[in-house]
Amino acid sequence: MHVPDGFLDVPTSVATAVVAATAIGLSLRGARRELDDRAAPLAGLVATFIFAAQMINFPVAAGTSGHLIGGALAAVLVGPWTATLCLTVVLLVQGLLFADGGLTALGTNITLMGVVAGWTGYAVFRLALTLLPRRVGSVPLAAGFGGFVSVPVAALGFAGLFTVGGTAPIDPGTLIAAMVGVHTLIGIGEGVLTALVVGSVVAVRPDLVHGARRLRATAAAAAAPASASAPAEAATTRPGPTP
Repeated sequence: MHVPDGFLDVPTSVATAVVAATAIGLSLRGARRELDDRAAPLAGLVATFIFAAQMINFPVAAGTSGHLIGGALAAVLVGPWTATLCLTVVLLVQGLLFADGGLTALGTNITLMGVVAGWTGYAVFRLALTLLPRRVGSVPLAAGFGGFVSVPVAALGFAGLFTVGGTAPIDPGTLIAAMVGVHTLIGIGEGVLTALVVGSVVAVRPDLVHGARRLRATAAAAAAPASASAPAEAATTRPGPTP
């Protein structure tokens, strides 16, 4: 998914850089509402994990491989605003130190992976939670759905950008079919990895998972009246002293 230098013309690259810069500015403000003393260290761990995981490619088809994007994973674990910042740091380091994705295409890569993939994955995650049982155990499955959908949507976004500002004469229909088809297969791997990682964190520290906070708050609110009424019921049923 990393777009190298020279794939898009200058106006398109500049436009995506403006989109990326705007998203980063908004994310710096939005992340303040998502991060606290407990979640901030997790954001660093998420960025480190995604950086390492993107270096590992898995085979998809003959001559084709894919890697984790991590946008949906980060959004579920630390929130969508913070996820955009995590992916920005990862892509910046990869571009500067490892030449993975071009520097002139940095805005494009941030837009596709940090914005489109992350926010699409989080939106699908929230939608899936409304369809699944309202319990914390549904979070990994919903995250897996978000991870799966985020990849072909990001690929479709690249196909749209290349159709507008690509530097090679490729038929748009052929490009869209190829990008979405291959990245749908990659999305399966993304969904499985996302569900496994989120499930591991939920099993150990569900209080740290951003996507589980509402469910935990709802469960706590529902349990509070029951726990408050238990002493009263015990008092009314306790036998009085015998004369």
